[in-house]
Amino acid sequence: MTMGRDTDAGVAGGLARHIPVLGRQAVECLRPRDGGTYIDGTFGAGGHSRLILASADCRVIAIDRDQTAVAQGADLVESAGGRLTLVEDRFSALDRVARTLGVDAVDGVLLDVGVSSMQLDAAERGFSFRLDGPLDMRMGRDGVSAADVVAHAAERDLAAIVAALGEERRARAVARAIVAARKDAPIETTRALADIVARVVRAKPGDIHPATRTFQALRIFVNDELGELAGALVAAERVLKPGGRLVVISFHSLEDRIVKSFIAERSQVRRGSRHLPEPDAQEPSFRMLTRRPLTPDAAESSANPRARSAKLRAAERTAAAALAADIVHLLPRLPALDTFPRTR
Repeated sequence: MTMGRDTDAGVAGGLARHIPVLGRQAVECLRPRDGGTYIDGTFGAGGHSRLILASADCRVIAIDRDQTAVAQGADLVESAGGRLTLVEDRFSALDRVARTLGVDAVDGVLLDVGVSSMQLDAAERGFSFRLDGPLDMRMGRDGVSAADVVAHAAERDLAAIVAALGEERRARAVARAIVAARKDAPIETTRALADIVARVVRAKPGDIHPATRTFQALRIFVNDELGELAGALVAAERVLKPGGRLVVISFHSLEDRIVKSFIAERSQVRRGSRHLPEPDAQEPSFRMLTRRPLTPDAAESSANPRARSAKLRAAERTAAAALAADIVHLLPRLPALDTFPRTR
């Protein structure tokens, strides 16, 4: 979305200018053309949408689940002269959004996955442990908050969330410390949670903050980011024209693994099993364009440490029918988000 995407090794705080990560490479892979229609599934500050609009006389349908991002994008919508439509929605519904606007198929889909610097840098959103604020982390301001999960999740579930989504080796100790602390007082602020985690996760000089992985895990869980990504990839498969391009920029290994596996699976011929006749074979729905992911060069990484872990993968839609199967098998098994009560 913007230059300030959160990363595994990055800092969940600190200011960054809102310019798109891997912007040039993303547009080159997307290959916009005059008269084409493109979906920017993660509008953010509008950096990628601006680049797409500037590269061709085309139309962009931009989506963001964050009300603030949509409101702040009004000026760009106006200046685009009817070529940009900005919709508040989840990017997993991008094919439905397009159809609602009268568009049955598009020439390209761009997804820039993760949290933006606008969200990280707003203390009241509760994304950053470096800015004390309410423990919220919701991108869309609705549903269960991070405070709700911390308050109600069983120790076993907390440990599973932090281990799977934060890849935190001390996940059990973190969960144990949270459960013990909430018996004394509710954990309602980012600072309170960060202090609890820092007591059990030790960091050496130069390491990331001890709470980085726990905050990442809670943010991903609260927003169902991996489920949303999986849904968006399948939706893109449904809405792309033959020859249309899918471009995805991810910022940590969990996201990249899903994107890589999806493109690899959809780029292979699916033969019928020994129990099924050969006519049931499924032709590939995508052609892989990036055998290895594109990454920021030294200059971009130096200018913006948050961009260091960015990876771009791209694929081109074939004329084969979209597969009916979803890709839930690529997601970690975790407690259902809707099982947690919402307290605010």
